[in-house]
Amino acid sequence: MTQDNLARRAILIGATALLAASPLRALAQGTKTAVHVLKDPDCGCCSSWIEILENDGFAVTTEPRAGDLLMRYKLDHGIPQEMASCHTARVEGYVIEGHVPASDIRRLLDQRPDAIGLAVPGMPYGSPGMGPESEREAYDVFLINEDGSTAVFTHYSAA
Repeated sequence: MTQDNLARRAILIGATALLAASPLRALAQGTKTAVHVLKDPDCGCCSSWIEILENDGFAVTTEPRAGDLLMRYKLDHGIPQEMASCHTARVEGYVIEGHVPASDIRRLLDQRPDAIGLAVPGMPYGSPGMGPESEREAYDVFLINEDGSTAVFTHYSAA
């Protein structure tokens, strides 16, 4: 085999390897975790929370749902009434209720506990989408267990 044939073969092998690996690399870099949010179509703080998730790399879709229809969805999906907030999301089989920080959602997905999901009840000032974090009030993110009980997943101190 001549030097030209070897060089040509090396180039072809290298190009083939690059072509084979590039879709995998692009797929790994381009994959975003899908989050589906049910919210009142007129709620500004819900939209702010969604924007924060999108800026953190989540792929968010929304569905308008208000009043009794939204509350029924929450209850049907295991959100205890005392954990309710203004919007409800689904991500990889978990329910996310209220202004849960993106970092807690990622931690939930990394740890994969046997649970319904996470909740930030009410609308604490300074939680994501509810005003500046530099002025936040203390709040907790709760893990909602399958039996409906809750436990603190993360505590955020007042700023």
